[in-house]
Amino acid sequence: MAHHEHQATDNYFLSPEVWSKVRNSLVLVALASWIALGVGFAQNRQQFHFSYLVGFAYFSSLSLGALFYVMVQHLTGSAWSVTVRRLMENIMRTVPVALLLVIPVFLGTHYLYEWTHPSAALDHLLSKKIGFLNEQWFMIRGVIVIGLWSLLAIRLYAISRKQDDNGSLVYTAAAEKWSAPGMFILFITASLAAFDWVMSLDPHWWSTMFGVYFLSGGALAFIAALIAICLALRSAGYLTNSIRDEHYHDLGKWLFALTVFWAYVAFSQYMLIWYGNLPEETVWYQRRLVGSWEAWRPFLIFGHFLIPFFTLMPRASKRNLKVLGFFAGWMIFMHYCDLYWQIMPVLHGQGFTPNWMDPVAFLAVGSVYALVFWSGLKEKPLVPVGDPRLEQCLAFHNV
Repeated sequence: MAHHEHQATDNYFLSPEVWSKVRNSLVLVALASWIALGVGFAQNRQQFHFSYLVGFAYFSSLSLGALFYVMVQHLTGSAWSVTVRRLMENIMRTVPVALLLVIPVFLGTHYLYEWTHPSAALDHLLSKKIGFLNEQWFMIRGVIVIGLWSLLAIRLYAISRKQDDNGSLVYTAAAEKWSAPGMFILFITASLAAFDWVMSLDPHWWSTMFGVYFLSGGALAFIAALIAICLALRSAGYLTNSIRDEHYHDLGKWLFALTVFWAYVAFSQYMLIWYGNLPEETVWYQRRLVGSWEAWRPFLIFGHFLIPFFTLMPRASKRNLKVLGFFAGWMIFMHYCDLYWQIMPVLHGQGFTPNWMDPVAFLAVGSVYALVFWSGLKEKPLVPVGDPRLEQCLAFHNV
């Protein structure tokens, strides 16, 4: 096949030494962080569950961003993204990890959610929601939605890996057939998960835009993580000819576009609630204007939107790998800040109260996702070598 010609200049396989070195580092981080998190669980159970929920929501949203983008590439027949798609797929294949990592959320519902308390039955508004917001259905919905995501992720990854062997167009068509209904399923189920896991922390409040708000942040964090991974592999000498400035330019366009889209959704949600001026809707923002939480609003406006917006707008910025790498790391951080601002005011209503379990929970959950991602790169090609569009991707030129 023609793709073998390019392996002379780009090695599509990680060396066993590099793979083992990174794997061992991730295992060390996982062990240390989970042990520390266990200590935190024994010390302060409520803080543990809130810190854990931030980390879980972060990485589950990022993996859903990967699932979304893999399906987008298949549905659009995209050629430019072929050399980065296998990395997308390896992030996507972490989706089933949520079936295990959601367990602490299930076990901590009493510490997290007001609607689990006996007083909810006496609340005029919450009493009407108990048929939906109860622990049994909360867990059932969680297992169902993660199960559907896992089915899509496992199937799409398997199709792509099978195509590596013979390059048949049958697998291209199969991926498209799975992606079409998969896109619809993803939007419905991810919105449902966002309502359950994050929005119901404030059970008196609701927003029909919250699912899109959650998904847009996850998609942005995914593109940022993808750029960071590509640049890390480049610095180690991998895929330097297969992922060129032309491809980074398009990744930069996506980073810029999703920054704008996130801001559009966040502002639209705020504007509609501000314009309606209904007590049951404004309560969510009022809680986030108390004490030092008020300072997070301008921080998110500038850090999550204005600064990256104006910096990434020029063509030159999107082709400058140092600039692109910096803002990829910055947006990875800002998505965490956004989720932290959504979740933590429920626990610390008087203002920002940092706790050592916040970064530890992030590392604990993230290390498990990272290990699953990294396991997919062992003795397997870093690009989908059987994709018929690989040659077109390697010759891609941005206009």
